[in-house]
Amino acid sequence: MNRKHDNNALQCPSFVDKGSQAAAIPNEGEQRTAYWDVSALLHVQSEADAGEGAGQGQEQEQSLVSGVKKGSAARETALADLQAAAACLRQGKTVAFPTETVYGLGADARSTEAVEAVFAAKGRPSDNPLIVHIAHRDQLHELVTEVNETAEALMAAFWPGPLTLVLPVRPGAVSPRVTAGLDTVAVRMPDHPVALPLIAAAACPVAAPSANRSGRPSPTLAAHVREDLDGRIGGIVDGGPTGVGVESTVVQAGDDGTVTILRPGGITAEQLSAVAARVATDPALHAEGSAGDSTSPAPRSPGMKYTHYAPAGALCVVEGPPAAVAAWTRAALAEAAQRGERTAVLAFAEHAEQYRADAVFSLGSASELQEAARRLYAALRSCDEQGATYIVAEACSREGLGAAVMNRLLKAAGNQLIQVD
Repeated sequence: MNRKHDNNALQCPSFVDKGSQAAAIPNEGEQRTAYWDVSALLHVQSEADAGEGAGQGQEQEQSLVSGVKKGSAARETALADLQAAAACLRQGKTVAFPTETVYGLGADARSTEAVEAVFAAKGRPSDNPLIVHIAHRDQLHELVTEVNETAEALMAAFWPGPLTLVLPVRPGAVSPRVTAGLDTVAVRMPDHPVALPLIAAAACPVAAPSANRSGRPSPTLAAHVREDLDGRIGGIVDGGPTGVGVESTVVQAGDDGTVTILRPGGITAEQLSAVAARVATDPALHAEGSAGDSTSPAPRSPGMKYTHYAPAGALCVVEGPPAAVAAWTRAALAEAAQRGERTAVLAFAEHAEQYRADAVFSLGSASELQEAARRLYAALRSCDEQGATYIVAEACSREGLGAAVMNRLLKAAGNQLIQVD
């Protein structure tokens, strides 16, 4: 079957299903969600993969599209599907797509109607700003009024990649719903062979929070998106599992060379220190007990307010010497089981075997926190699948990527941190 690649002729289909029969029957009052499997694009390699500098994202995107067109029939089909998803975005629809961090729920950042559909699908508080995703640097200057030397250095070092910059917004460049009324906008260029050509083909800046119901664990698989949002959004682009597993690091770059971390993520403070004159952490990240505080000011970054990433069951995080953590956890799980709770534990591989619970999830080695970042959200979702009502998670080091893992764990637990010694 021949597929036409004329972008102007492509229309967002009412429904395309390639896997789930249940997905073909939306609930009453819900829309039909299109589904495209573009995993063939993940195998495309390009010379731009090794490139550096501000133009890397644009060169990579162009090379990826070119490589796909010259490839197999499967890649041709995947590219056509990607163009169909881009057509949905241009038409003001919502489309979930993979990035190197988690799946995002995208919409045209310039359209208030499209952005409001994102908030409605997620059930997201309206004072929580969104991150705008771009495919090349030319789009940045359409969005912001100023990029200082510090921000330029960060982009040169980490774009495309899991780093979001909060910059002064150009009036009228995006919907006010994107910025939550602030005079800044959060922007990033994702490092993913599906996200970049999709955004480029859509020919618009794409506002995209994580593609999950608000408060739920973020999705690292297309199946997670379907679980939360099927029937509530325009389409889902399946590009396989994400890589980093936790969201991007969000920073603000000062004129004096100081980089302030607003949300820890895939780029660590140590990596930022190699570029910035000084790295600071926003005081709000250290405040406990503020999750869900609807009276506090509008956050400067996503993830600075409200409980996020939470499973349905009660979750606490235990921190201290490994032996003390293990003893407390074993006792707490036993007591919970006696109360009739269904128990689960998130532990590191070095300790997992010593726990007795209805479900035990390993986050990988405590010395390899990249694996913990990749596994965390899937483990939290699995707790729900197992019906866990009482969940204990081991804390990890707060160095490197551990800062992001601990941030997400504490958000998921509503800042319920147990210190033992």
